[in-house]
Amino acid sequence: MSKSFKRFDAIEAVKAPKNGMAGYVPASFDISRIFGENALHMNELKDRLPKQIWKELKKTITENAPLHPDVADAVAVVMKNWATERGATHYTHWFQPLTGFTAEKHDSFITPNQGGGAVAEFSGKELVQGEPDASSFPSGGLRPTFEARGYTVWDPTSPAFIMENENGSTLCIPTAFASWKGEALDHKTPLLRSTEAINKAGLRALELFGIEARRVTSTVGAEQEYFLIDKEFFYRRPDLVMAGRSLFGAVPPKGQELDDHYFGSIEDRVLSYMLDVEKELYRLGVPVKTRHNEVAPGQYEIAPIFETSNIAADHQQLTMIVLRKIARKYDLVCMMHEKPFAGLNGSGKHTNWSVSTTEGLNLLEPGNDPHTNKLFLFFCTAVIRAVNMHQDLLRAVIASAGNDHRLGANEAPPAVISIFLGDQLDDVYNQLKSGELKSSKDGGLLGLGTPVLPPLHKHAGDRNRTSPFAFTGNKFEFRAVGSNQSVSLPVTVLNTIMAESVEYMCEQLEDKLKKDDFETALRKVLTDVTNENANILFNGDGYSEDWQAEAKKRGLLNLKSTMDALPYLNSEKNVKLFEKYKVLSKAELDSRFEILVGQYFMNINIEGETTASMVQTMIVPAVVRYINELAATLDRGEKLGLSIGGTKRVAQHLSEELDKLIEANEELIKQNAELGGDTELEKAEHMRSNIIPAMNKVRDIADGLEKYVADDYWPMPTYRDMLFVK
Repeated sequence: MSKSFKRFDAIEAVKAPKNGMAGYVPASFDISRIFGENALHMNELKDRLPKQIWKELKKTITENAPLHPDVADAVAVVMKNWATERGATHYTHWFQPLTGFTAEKHDSFITPNQGGGAVAEFSGKELVQGEPDASSFPSGGLRPTFEARGYTVWDPTSPAFIMENENGSTLCIPTAFASWKGEALDHKTPLLRSTEAINKAGLRALELFGIEARRVTSTVGAEQEYFLIDKEFFYRRPDLVMAGRSLFGAVPPKGQELDDHYFGSIEDRVLSYMLDVEKELYRLGVPVKTRHNEVAPGQYEIAPIFETSNIAADHQQLTMIVLRKIARKYDLVCMMHEKPFAGLNGSGKHTNWSVSTTEGLNLLEPGNDPHTNKLFLFFCTAVIRAVNMHQDLLRAVIASAGNDHRLGANEAPPAVISIFLGDQLDDVYNQLKSGELKSSKDGGLLGLGTPVLPPLHKHAGDRNRTSPFAFTGNKFEFRAVGSNQSVSLPVTVLNTIMAESVEYMCEQLEDKLKKDDFETALRKVLTDVTNENANILFNGDGYSEDWQAEAKKRGLLNLKSTMDALPYLNSEKNVKLFEKYKVLSKAELDSRFEILVGQYFMNINIEGETTASMVQTMIVPAVVRYINELAATLDRGEKLGLSIGGTKRVAQHLSEELDKLIEANEELIKQNAELGGDTELEKAEHMRSNIIPAMNKVRDIADGLEKYVADDYWPMPTYRDMLFVK
């Protein structure tokens, strides 16, 4: 009788030496020498451009001055020369459509000439504007499918870069992407608009404080969590290939319970992979800073230094691209689904966000005595108000089918949006509620009980990993962002709600200055706004049931699933907000809602169909084969007069569970065929209400069968294989 040894073949392949990668040790490199060598940064442009052209370009970049065609032509020549020196033969307008990923269409620098030869040319017009076919990108109803024209527009604030391949190189030019009518079809355009909104509001506030600045901008550093598994396992799991997560898998006896993977010693193969990733990112000018093992087996993290939000968003996309690209060199697959393995921690993209001036003043830096730091208190209070007033919007923009598995689980923030300030600031804001500011708590010194170890200066407060929006020293950490999503939309929302909140507080302050001196007026504004929005502040355990009940009493939203959260995205309140700051029009916001609903439907639909297919073609045949072997054993045992009670019980249990599995799978297939309606919203609701419960029922039965079927019959790599066989 034939058996399935495919899983064992995969295990042997993983254990075998990898050709060309003995020891997995990449060449050493000098960070200071290679950093940014494949990115066309400001200093390089300054050195290559004529002085007057450079001055005009700098005005465009730093002051939003219009770009003159002569400047574009000069930059194009420099950009082409710089790229061809590095082996580039083609260029592409690199953009971020509403898929959440990046897109590119490559064009050659080569242009035929009259003499029958060819020359490398690149004009200012080609630099500034491209025209990719926009018909097959998601538009959410902004234009009919038959209307194909779309424009990419050069973003001079983000450096061009070279992407290398073993057979050549390509110049990538960061661009915005818009329709023929001018609607934003991407994530970059609204992000750039939101940076202008926060700039105007921030400058208005600084003027009230008597502080001069050229610009105010948000800064971002996004921590990327991810899983690595061997490609031999990955490609033998249709669910990982099609859905990005395991739709089946019994939890192994050991998972992350021992906490032995977190911050543990990084194994050689993975460390070599990380070094290769970092080398590539350094060459692209991405300032990655940290690497470490995360909590779950096979889970890791990489994080950069802060950059302006637009460049940080571009670099975050590059980080995901490079993580996936380099993994293939090591026969690994990098997975960024929010919850690829049940029973283990999922992956987030903790988005650290702050507000600064171009002169380097961090407006969310509390200093040693935050109770005396009026500028910090003004901007921090504005954040508190923004999050409280727009908790619905923050929850909506991190909603996805993948993140639904993670939010509220024991490793992720709950679905209730709240702010953690820490002990020091919590005490300051408790004082502020009464209108009196007298002191700031000092962390003091921490003695460790031995003279060998020096006393440490303690922070004034601990950190809170259960908070979705936590203050962490001189920034806020939006911990609820999913690992697989672009940071652009969440940061666009943060910028916009912050601009609105700062403007509101400026208006309140300006009004009170008609009667009071600055100190008195500011204290009144801070006290009033704090008291009006203090319900969003919570320093406790966000996982506890008590907090769920308390949050409900406070009137905070608890939007547990994507379909609960998304309707808030384009509510009347939020349409007015985005239109006021010219970040997104109603049509553009409606399009985002339509696209996110459609993506939810399609992702669950793919998962449902993959689940049904794997049951029919892999799991049922494996169980039937094993039952047949048991039946043959029973037949032989009866003839020999052997005791067969135990074997009979196993066969009977498997037969009963197989019937249940087939019945549950038939119901899943039926529900998948119905789809639930004609509109994307109806289909998405059907996915939530019918497909997900049907999938869960099928999985529960199948995972139970995995524990009974003989190991050599089970047709796919198990959790034990994927997570622990290296």
